[in-house]
Amino acid sequence: VQVLSSFQHYEPQAVAVIGPDSTRLALTTAAVLSLFLVPEISYEASTELLSQKRLYPSFLRTIPSDKQQVKAIFSLLQHFGWTWVVLLGSDNNYGRAGLDALQELLNPSNVCVAYRGTIPTNVDANNPELHNLVRILTDVNVNVTVVFASRASVLPFFEVVVQRNVTGMVWVASEDWSLSQTIWKVPGIQTIGSVFGMAVEKPEFTILERFEAWKMSEEGSMPECASSAEAGGESVGNARLDCTQCCTGCRALATATDAYDTQGSFNVYSAVYAVAHGLHDLLGCASGACSKGTVYPWQLLQKIREVNFTLYESQISFDANGDIQKGYDIVMWKWNGPNWTSEMIGTFRVNPDRLNIDPDKVLWHTEDGQAPSSLCSEACEPGEMRLQQSRHKCCFSCVPCSPGTFLNTSDPFDCQACGLDEWSPAGSEVCFNRTIEFLSWSEPLAWWLLALAALLMLLIVALAVLFALNASTPVVKSAGGRMCFVMLGSLACTCSSLFCFFGEPSRAGCMLRVPLFAISFTVFLSCVATRSFQILCIFKLNARWPALYEAWMRRQGPVLFVVASTALQIVLCMVTEAATPSVPRREYGARDDWVVLECAQSASADATTVYTVLLSTGCFALSYAGTDLPAAYNEAKSVTVSLLLHLACSAIVLCSQGALRGRAETAMRVSTTLGTLAALLCGYFVPRAFVILLRPHKNTAEHFQMAIQKYTRR
Repeated sequence: VQVLSSFQHYEPQAVAVIGPDSTRLALTTAAVLSLFLVPEISYEASTELLSQKRLYPSFLRTIPSDKQQVKAIFSLLQHFGWTWVVLLGSDNNYGRAGLDALQELLNPSNVCVAYRGTIPTNVDANNPELHNLVRILTDVNVNVTVVFASRASVLPFFEVVVQRNVTGMVWVASEDWSLSQTIWKVPGIQTIGSVFGMAVEKPEFTILERFEAWKMSEEGSMPECASSAEAGGESVGNARLDCTQCCTGCRALATATDAYDTQGSFNVYSAVYAVAHGLHDLLGCASGACSKGTVYPWQLLQKIREVNFTLYESQISFDANGDIQKGYDIVMWKWNGPNWTSEMIGTFRVNPDRLNIDPDKVLWHTEDGQAPSSLCSEACEPGEMRLQQSRHKCCFSCVPCSPGTFLNTSDPFDCQACGLDEWSPAGSEVCFNRTIEFLSWSEPLAWWLLALAALLMLLIVALAVLFALNASTPVVKSAGGRMCFVMLGSLACTCSSLFCFFGEPSRAGCMLRVPLFAISFTVFLSCVATRSFQILCIFKLNARWPALYEAWMRRQGPVLFVVASTALQIVLCMVTEAATPSVPRREYGARDDWVVLECAQSASADATTVYTVLLSTGCFALSYAGTDLPAAYNEAKSVTVSLLLHLACSAIVLCSQGALRGRAETAMRVSTTLGTLAALLCGYFVPRAFVILLRPHKNTAEHFQMAIQKYTRR
């Protein structure tokens, strides 16, 4: 035996092999022929294992790979919403590899496998394994079963299905048995339910169907055929076939064919043409004369891989794995009494993958004639997440998403948190933008408050003008003289601090609003305290300690007190603001659907409030001590009421912290400040303005002298 150093010049008797007709045999022949790079084109072996070119470099096929078939089955399950299925496969390479590929496709999807079983081969309907398999099938409460198996193993399985009276189910058949007449001839098969099947895409009219139609229409051609055979056959131009095809068995062949045979015949036909096209290209026959050189298998293999032609409107070509680019027809079994037929109800096409189902052609073999459902758990309501109850993700209970979370359709098992500027109610599928909450300049409430502040500012200006025009009168002097203008100016600054509360908070506004109010109001309270103390010294303490008032005035006591108390407030504001600065912030905890724009609450707000309350209490004590002074100098009642109102407003501000948020809190602070300022103006300055304007006879030195004399006579 001659041993070759390589197979490059190996000349086998056959340069190409067509077949075999099963996956089991193809795995063996492909492994052997691949050693010699002999092209092998199978028309039946569909397992995906044969697409591995590292193991089977010379294998090609004219039937689609099971990879495309499982894609078609998966698309069919998703189309009808079947998520709870059983997978059954025959106990051979075809069934095991097909189920593995389908399982791999189902795992990341929303389709769950309730049970996966194996149909034993080479058994009959009495086999206990088959009966146990059908029993499990009925126990798992599934309406859809995918049977990826060979014809031989499916036949006894469905005999058992009919025996155990399994009805009303949906069966999805793999390509190997979907059009097999031996299966639908099982007695009682029409009771099992609805059967969908995969069938390889085929042209409208195959060559075997043409031959069958010709044979069925031929009448009495046998004698003519015999005479033609003696003459050596028909001429090329004659429409009849060559008489070598005339035989007594031909009619029997035509009547024996079924849909499965006609489809398989076209796959064989395509394989023969693929080899022919490869040889035609390799031998250079396109030039008109074919080469007579030696044909090596590896050369022919390369040419076959490159073929691309149309055969009966079907495109024949191979991809890098040697697989033909074909899709599948979706067929459905239909019964009309005892008669059986199959009808194409849809298609699955590749590159790109797409499934089309004609709903008008689907005939459901169910009691109500409607498509059955196959679910482990009913779908959740919108906004409810799935709480998995077992290893199957299709079995779950439904739990509404909590407020502030939403259910993303990409992950039905977990509610995702909304963004920081978003919110959602319980059981929501989307998040909504939070409402931006602050007291805007354009709001009607802001207009009312601004109008009141403007009126208060006008009143302060009017009082300042009135007091300036009457600065030399006793009423103005008794009110404090020049100190009145300091007090009115401080109230004006206090009122101007309110404008920092309107609009979106800014860094400058947050830093100014509390210190401007606190310092200005401290100046006013210090002036009130100084003026009250001076009157007490004149009328009550001067007789006992005459040097006290002289020292107070000689050492500029009023100025020093106002400056000292104001300086203390300034230092307090600076220290607290430096320690905890008041800056704009976005508060998300007030309400679920709000983003409150506010100034961060610093320690200066609380510290200055406490300081002004203490100073107000001191003013209140000094004013109350002068209740028995002369009437012209006695404003204790009005000042006391004003200070009590101020203390009440301060208490409201302190108590409402945290209870009111957003524009309500801002409006409350502005309102209480306006109330305090209005009360102090009405209690201290307005009565004197009333005397100046409407009681001029009381604005004289004589009137004040008379009041002092009455006080001294008591």
